[in-house]
Amino acid sequence: MHTLENRIDFLYLFDVIDGNPNGDPDAGNLPRIDAETGMGLVTDVCLKRKVRNYVEIAKGLEPGFDIFIREKAVLNTLIDSAYDTKEVKDAPAKAKVASARDIMCQRYFDVRTFGAVMSTGKNAGQVRGPIQLTFARSIDPIFTAEHSITRMAVATEKEAEKQGGDNRTMGRKATVPYGLYLTHGFISPNLANQTGFNDNDLTLFFDALKGMFDIDRSAARGLMSPRKLIVFRHDSKLGNAPAHQLFDLVKISKIDETKPARSFSDYQITIDRDKLPEGVTIEEII
Repeated sequence: MHTLENRIDFLYLFDVIDGNPNGDPDAGNLPRIDAETGMGLVTDVCLKRKVRNYVEIAKGLEPGFDIFIREKAVLNTLIDSAYDTKEVKDAPAKAKVASARDIMCQRYFDVRTFGAVMSTGKNAGQVRGPIQLTFARSIDPIFTAEHSITRMAVATEKEAEKQGGDNRTMGRKATVPYGLYLTHGFISPNLANQTGFNDNDLTLFFDALKGMFDIDRSAARGLMSPRKLIVFRHDSKLGNAPAHQLFDLVKISKIDETKPARSFSDYQITIDRDKLPEGVTIEEII
């Protein structure tokens, strides 16, 4: 295993067909949207959740790949368990927090990848993760379709009596007919060296971006698919160019502006490789 020595920036494109990629609980679980532009949004938290779920399934109980932020977890209990290790017990009083922090990074993939606040009980400090993601934003404004649906059963006898034996109830379901979403990612080798994030972890993270939708299927999310993962690798820790200049080299345009997009093939993606700065290489993983 090797530590990271180079800064990495990346673009990740995914799409949704007839699904809700990320419901907004403040808006009746409708697809998240930028109210001013109509662009669809998917939060970084949503994407990280899918990465965590992929790693949990792909690695199972393999040491070093447990997940800290998982469903129904009691975080302080997990932090307390780090204090039960010999390394922390034997550490001087002033070094116990740092020692517990190291244990948490070693145990949990998501802690050493995305970071975590672990000062809510026994203090294991705070970790700044080497991988950071932006919100994903749709390339074009999205249209939210709302559908009436019928349930043919009720939950209780009381409900059945109220409806006189007709146990059908009506509901609503919101979907995006089609949306192509783009998120930006940043990987810091300096923070990776602090958390122990290594090249094997990086490979696993990219594998998660390629496969996380396949292990997260649901009727509500429709058909979600990874479409492009474009990676810019710098030949130094500090980097050879600002991230936004690299991202600007990638152009995403609709082939026919007169029609609404309904598939990934309705878009054209080009990369201006001639303007790639010296010391930066580009790789299309998807």
